[in-house]
Amino acid sequence: MSFNNLQKELDERKTQSLYRSRQVLQTPQGASIRVDGKPLLNFSSNDYLGLANHSDVIHSFKQAADEFGVGGGASHLVNGHSQHHHELELELAEFCGRSRALLFCSGYMANVGIINALLKKGDAVFQDKLNHASLLDGGLLSGALFQRYLHDDAESLSAKLAHTDARRKLVVTDGVFSMDGNIANLPKLVKTANQHDAWLMVDDAHGVGCLGESGAGCSELYQLDQQQVPVLVGTLGKAFGTAGAFVAGSDALIETLIQFARTYIYTTSMPPAIAAATRTSLSLVKKESWRREHLAQLIEQFKQGCRAIGVVLLPSQSAIVPIMIGDAKTALAASERLSELGVQVKAIRSPTVAVGKARLRVTLSAAHSKDDVGKLLSALDCVFKEMKIEYPS
Repeated sequence: MSFNNLQKELDERKTQSLYRSRQVLQTPQGASIRVDGKPLLNFSSNDYLGLANHSDVIHSFKQAADEFGVGGGASHLVNGHSQHHHELELELAEFCGRSRALLFCSGYMANVGIINALLKKGDAVFQDKLNHASLLDGGLLSGALFQRYLHDDAESLSAKLAHTDARRKLVVTDGVFSMDGNIANLPKLVKTANQHDAWLMVDDAHGVGCLGESGAGCSELYQLDQQQVPVLVGTLGKAFGTAGAFVAGSDALIETLIQFARTYIYTTSMPPAIAAATRTSLSLVKKESWRREHLAQLIEQFKQGCRAIGVVLLPSQSAIVPIMIGDAKTALAASERLSELGVQVKAIRSPTVAVGKARLRVTLSAAHSKDDVGKLLSALDCVFKEMKIEYPS
């Protein structure tokens, strides 16, 4: 069988400025990186607190690798559940104010596994229109009736919930939306879910570590407990700077996932050294609040600077601050020109966002300095003037 038809589709993506290419990172994550031999200021990483290359986190990883080796060796239910995995789950549960927590190898595996363990044919799942692909895929794979409500719109959700007699109803939302940077109105979603006897699942991948007084995320920000947000998902590969994910909730939820979540049962556990490193990063998240404070200052500096130079931002409330461009070709060209000026800001295009909604996705980190943000603003000012970029209406 020929792959000519595949190549045709690839060629079409190139003509539409939608083709994606990998670049080779030659340094650790940080404010300054080297990509394909070129030094760049890095404004495209999700290492929000600057912990991915922290010396204490690295030391814990090395020490645990000496003690436990590199691989997990087996699934958690065989003999891959190490002491570091066990302790990390206890610490994450306490951090999030939940009864228990359960580790997954990635956020994608967590979301697909959780939804499919909780729902089946005859149930219903209701998802925000802008949810992450892993949440959407989890809902579609579950066999449950799949419906999407208008973005962060509790009234739209309520109308859909009112027209179902499903056995189980699961409402699913991101906490912080990864391509827009805005925070879901969780109090309204909690109220709506309760009115219709539905469960609420929040994927707080971009909120945990960054938001809330202690960094416990959107639930802490809104002071929502386990009864109000019964399924809380967090990632470890962003603010924590390591890898993997977790879900936190009641004993019944966690035991159900251990018994029925296929992406938990049928995969090798994350390396114990990753769990050990994450325990250290969690302790840093809790005790070094200056990281969140510094990040908040940089976000405000960037927003004020953009207003001063006339760069219009999407209404973000997080470290994700997107600049709407609209046209994919223009967004890609702007990203490439920024790279020429020594700044990495990636262009986000369809299918990650809707056609005509291409954008530059700026992400800020506690690893950045005010001078770094100043250089980003200067580069953006130069590119927007050179390219005469017009904002979409």
